[in-house]
Amino acid sequence: MSQPIDIAVIGATGTVGETLVQILEERDFPVGTLHLLASNESAGSAVSYRGKNLRVREVDAFDFSQVKLAFFAAGPAVTRSFAARAEAAGCALIDLSGALSAAQVPAVVPEANPAALDGLSAPVQVVSPSAAAVALAVVLAPLQGLLDLERINLTACMAISAQGREAVGELARQTAELLNARPLEPRFFDRQVAFNLLAQVGASDVDGHGALERRLVSELRELLGLPLLKISVTCVQVPVFFGDSYSVSVHSRKAVDLAAVNAALESAASVELVDGDDYPTPVGDAVGQDVVYVGRVRGGIDEAEQLNLWLTTDNVRKGAALNAVQLAELLIKGLV
Repeated sequence: MSQPIDIAVIGATGTVGETLVQILEERDFPVGTLHLLASNESAGSAVSYRGKNLRVREVDAFDFSQVKLAFFAAGPAVTRSFAARAEAAGCALIDLSGALSAAQVPAVVPEANPAALDGLSAPVQVVSPSAAAVALAVVLAPLQGLLDLERINLTACMAISAQGREAVGELARQTAELLNARPLEPRFFDRQVAFNLLAQVGASDVDGHGALERRLVSELRELLGLPLLKISVTCVQVPVFFGDSYSVSVHSRKAVDLAAVNAALESAASVELVDGDDYPTPVGDAVGQDVVYVGRVRGGIDEAEQLNLWLTTDNVRKGAALNAVQLAELLIKGLV
């Protein structure tokens, strides 16, 4: 077993942070002392770990020289505020917030581009990409040898939990109000989200694209090693608590061999292929699981070079927390 290392989790009271702590325990990660950190509003609360309730402390006063590795699972502003302090203290960093650009540090999904970790200088800083980029990279990377990728058209159906506990509470409250025939008053969202679809996630820029859409395009190009890959993406907010789903249309420069595609997906790490007339759903299949489910694998109606897929996965667990822990498992030999 690897020598235990001391670790900090920033954002430990959030949905991703709590799940990350849970996965560290489930995978028996060699943790020495676990420091749970959050904003001053959340400090003082407790998170369960290995049969104990660990108290959450304020990140503002934390000395990063106490730990070898820090997971940044809070918002981008928190990463920007404390990443330099962690680096100066010699602490390795895994950022889940999207605050650090590809020009600064690599984005890595172990099933897609683990070689990106080779040769990084200490203290290592690495990005665990958006949940959408993780899911797509896990599925598309094992197909790259079969497809000459030209273009990807993607509709991403995003779960509410990606926006945090307040958003989850908002969907629950709106649902209760509507079911009880009470007047609906949107708070977190600017309109009704319960029993509805919102055609964008977050604010859009002057060109009409959301920050998550732009981030997804950039990260997927990096993860697949295809900087010129054409990607069209629309993120849709759906009234689902946990579990993202994606309708993916891949365009190849050559005809798609569906039998070879199915065989590659069947043997790919972290992929669960649902074939035949069945298909996976977030609630029935993905939530709480450590894989990306793939179904409705089919060619184009009148285009031999087209491949269509339906993906669903637990956005908090597989898309965020587990990917970060898997990165830590790859890094750990260089941290002790």
